[in-house]
Amino acid sequence: MRRSPSNVRGSQSQGRPGVPRQSRRRKSLAIAYEGGQGGGAEPRRARWEPPHWREQLQRIRDMRSSRDAPVDEMGVQRCYDSSAPPETKDQVTSAAMLRLRRRGLTVDSVLQMDDETLGQIIYPVGFWRNKVKYIKQTTAILKQKYGGDIPSTVEELVQLPGVGPKMAHLAMHIAWDSVAGIAVDTHVHRISNRLKWVKKETKSPEETRVALEEWLPRDLWKEINWLLVGFGQQTCLPVKPRCSQCLNQDICPAAKRL
Repeated sequence: MRRSPSNVRGSQSQGRPGVPRQSRRRKSLAIAYEGGQGGGAEPRRARWEPPHWREQLQRIRDMRSSRDAPVDEMGVQRCYDSSAPPETKDQVTSAAMLRLRRRGLTVDSVLQMDDETLGQIIYPVGFWRNKVKYIKQTTAILKQKYGGDIPSTVEELVQLPGVGPKMAHLAMHIAWDSVAGIAVDTHVHRISNRLKWVKKETKSPEETRVALEEWLPRDLWKEINWLLVGFGQQTCLPVKPRCSQCLNQDICPAAKRL
């Protein structure tokens, strides 16, 4: 049915007086195409990654090829008892672990041990009094909640007393053969900042972990801890790094030109 002029005027009067009706045509939206598709539309920006990182990484592999850093002999992957049942699967820490294993390192044996004896075994590990408390609390949780095993997720591991993200990710790597994230300690944190493997300077290992995981290919997450820890122990030292011995001295932003 044709609308009368009065109806047309009535419908127009519902808008603001004196303001013409806006066009009903849809506004065109800019679409980001992948792979240069879309007839002239700009491609989506590539993910950020630091310059020279692949070459730097390969040179670190070359420097670590002898596998003779302290972490190679006494790192966490060497401290556990490979002959122990699956549920029980640095120099000072390694020695403490060896003494614990000689006493029978199981959840039950630790729970039956008094605090003084446990302290004598792990001393002189740093903050040993706190660690006695954490060990006893954690073993009780493992016994009650996990049947003597350990949790199989990072989220559960970091809920255990004294367990932070670094140790949680190492436990996932070693105990469960699962790569849930990068284990970042002080060596990985320091070297990542020196090499500018982070967009901006990070203030803590956890910040560094998040920054690295944004760009580092996932298939390198497990390797990077072992590589950089040993590299930091032998060459890229916290104080007086041995830049003159480093294969990356020509492409390292922090290298000291000697």
